[in-house]
Amino acid sequence: QVQLVESGGGLVQAGDSLRLSCTASGLTFDLYAMAWFRQAPGKERDFVASIARDSVNSRYADSLKGRFTISRDNAKNMVYLQMNSLQPEDTAVYYCAGLSSLRRTDVYARDSQYNYWGQGTQVTVSS
Repeated sequence: QVQLVESGGGLVQAGDSLRLSCTASGLTFDLYAMAWFRQAPGKERDFVASIARDSVNSRYADSLKGRFTISRDNAKNMVYLQMNSLQPEDTAVYYCAGLSSLRRTDVYARDSQYNYWGQGTQVTVSS
């Protein structure tokens, strides 16, 4: 079955960087658009970033542009989220999500569009 497994979360200080990884199995990875979402305590799950099947297109939450970068390695079935200049408000559980996409270049930002989800990895940023 399809599995998405996130890793790389942890406790960091404000201003630090982290790179999250998501390993996919049980699917033909290069047929899937991928994304990261996050959910802070007591809040709804929010879109972070998404990337098209062939990496040509990506999309970011407006508030995160310039600090976060999404990338993927189709040969390794992995998607990454590089997070720089982390702030306490970035504290959340970060989820990897996958969507079977007919078009190589499409990106998607609504969580309801995604078929598969990982279990999440906690990122905590202290001030």
